[in-house]
Amino acid sequence: MRINVGTPDRIARLILGAVLVLLPVLSGLSLFANPVLFWASIVVGAVLIATAIFRFCPIYTVLGLSTCKVTPR
Repeated sequence: MRINVGTPDRIARLILGAVLVLLPVLSGLSLFANPVLFWASIVVGAVLIATAIFRFCPIYTVLGLSTCKVTPR
């Protein structure tokens, strides 16, 4: 598994992922009364957090992208 997520991308993923996980739980917005949107937000947020932690994005690999300035291993 090669690192392909750089630091700015990683920070953005962590922040957006945390917002997507916490928003449906804490906000009380009627938008998240729909179970599909509630769980979709949590799953997408968890995936963003996981890709930030592992510094690897499978979609970037398929597209041949990398936001990491370090030479891949």
